[in-house]
Amino acid sequence: MDIKQALEKRILIIDGAMGTMIQRYKLQEADYRGERFKDWHLDVKGNNDLLCITQPHIITEIHKQYLDAGADIIETNTFSSTVIAMADYEMQSLAYELNVAAAKCAREAIKQAGRQAWVAGAIGPLNKTLSLSPDVNNPGFRAVTFDEVVAAYYEQVKGLVDGGVDILLIETIFDTLNAKAAIFAIKKYFRDTGKTQLPIMISGTITDASGRTLSGQTLEAFYTSIMHAKPLSVGLNCALGAKEMRPHIEELSQIASCYVSAYPNAGLPNAMGEYDEHPEDTGHYLEEWAKEGFVNIVGGCCGTTPDHIKHIAEHVKDIKPRKLPVVETALA
Repeated sequence: MDIKQALEKRILIIDGAMGTMIQRYKLQEADYRGERFKDWHLDVKGNNDLLCITQPHIITEIHKQYLDAGADIIETNTFSSTVIAMADYEMQSLAYELNVAAAKCAREAIKQAGRQAWVAGAIGPLNKTLSLSPDVNNPGFRAVTFDEVVAAYYEQVKGLVDGGVDILLIETIFDTLNAKAAIFAIKKYFRDTGKTQLPIMISGTITDASGRTLSGQTLEAFYTSIMHAKPLSVGLNCALGAKEMRPHIEELSQIASCYVSAYPNAGLPNAMGEYDEHPEDTGHYLEEWAKEGFVNIVGGCCGTTPDHIKHIAEHVKDIKPRKLPVVETALA
């Protein structure tokens, strides 16, 4: 069954946080380096995407834990696998290889799990933004150009597709112009290669109680800006816990003509930057959204674990998914 048929039948589960799970392994600098990068001239601890090459068994193991917890969609460990983001470690040349390796880790986990699931190639927001200046004294300055961002995303898409992903997920969008560059890169890649285009999932981030993205758009403006991509789903993730995200997901469910996804954090971080929300609480919040008919795909972001995903899956398994609205193509 393809993913569209599955979405007609039930609410699908997307996995939880990769970074939270990696932290549990308490890896040191030498673990990140592995044999291949043991003499690298910069510290690489914290470059989680590199683990797809140096410790692939750990990444596969984490994917497998999420699959065992009930995830239908697992995200590749490629949040920062672009030439732009990898510049922090001077590892730009690895960008393509990281994406291929990450997709293979996810595919291997599905093989081990022995059941149907989909691999979503995770395309992160970058550490440079097209809409905002990093220099408060020069608001017109941009650290990067649109063409540079497109080229970075194009290489990432190529690696993910070559590695065998089923879906491309543009996620944690705080700057819609970056997301537009990612959409353009995806469309260009499939136009150039003549391959059948993979479904696109798009997930934005509302950064605070104002209900806007970091680049200042309301939710409706954000949706209007990206709907031309004809995504499989549009949704929200990160920044907020389920309690804070609820009104925004309700609004999105009323305006989106495609499927709606939501994967909130495990509450808001405490003073130590850690997440305290219990799995059963996250499960209850998302169950309520499902009963209200807001969602088609649910899961977790920062601070969530396989335990959170297990509770979410159990809470929504018997609830009917949100029905796609009938969109009027012309004014009456």
